Amino acid sequence: MKIRFTKMHGLGNDFIVIDCRKKKIAELSKLMKKLSHRQFGIGFDQAIILLPSKKADFRMDIYNADGGRVEMCGNGIRCIAKYIWDRKLSKKDVLDIETLAGIIKPKKAGNLIKVDMGAPILEAKDIPMKIGSEFGVRSWKEENSKSVVDYPLRIENKEFKITCVSMGNPHCVIFVDDVNIFPVTQYGPIIENHSLFPKRTNVEFVEIVSKKELKMRVWERGSGETLACGTGACASAVAAHLNKLAGRKVTVHLAGGDLKIDWSEKDNHVYMTGPAIEVFEGFVKVPKNAFAFFG
Repeated sequence: MKIRFTKMHGLGNDFIVIDCRKKKIAELSKLMKKLSHRQFGIGFDQAIILLPSKKADFRMDIYNADGGRVEMCGNGIRCIAKYIWDRKLSKKDVLDIETLAGIIKPKKAGNLIKVDMGAPILEAKDIPMKIGSEFGVRSWKEENSKSVVDYPLRIENKEFKITCVSMGNPHCVIFVDDVNIFPVTQYGPIIENHSLFPKRTNVEFVEIVSKKELKMRVWERGSGETLACGTGACASAVAAHLNKLAGRKVTVHLAGGDLKIDWSEKDNHVYMTGPAIEVFEGFVKVPKNAFAFFG
């Protein structure tokens, strides 16, 4: 049996999109982990599964390269919106897409796509984090109801100051002097799996270029270092403003290209604008019992 997929990317953060509105794939986590392999599979950072929704226009399920299901993906939401519009699955200029992080609303913005990412989540318990002296860090009164800004975290022989934000998924932002030479692959996986983060975390390493520009590298939870991360760019912009290092409107420079981020004073929502690109379509062979049709 064969599964049809579409390869897409947002600034080099690459995906496969599979339309499952009329079919159900068994053991998705196991299958996506296998297909993500860049030598023995299709190769991708995340898999996006398009599904019907009872409370929105569509539902988007997301699986990382390690097979883990995650709440949200900023580059992925732009890609799924383009996929829907290009195939005329909806005539709406603004879509309601159900995710584990809630209803996300991408809209057409010329050749780009602008996404209302909602309000950033700043309280430790909701990111989620577990802060306390038992984790080897400073204990606060009512620790887990506080925001986490410029917070000390010791990794091996180095102390980082972290600012943590959830954009529906957890992010740990660290400001560095020169992001090009920073050892992201050394510290990224350690922080991702630190006991502070019960659901692990994405880790952004950010260089302040100016009040209006940030440069970012990202270690994505379950995928490793990727060329771009939309929710990470949003979290980095929020963190930079909380630390009084940047304004509310910034351009975030990533290895794969640029994203425009606006943390609106009017409604407290973060708006992300960037491209989505379709690369090719294809089929992949799977076992006969891998999926079944319904409806």
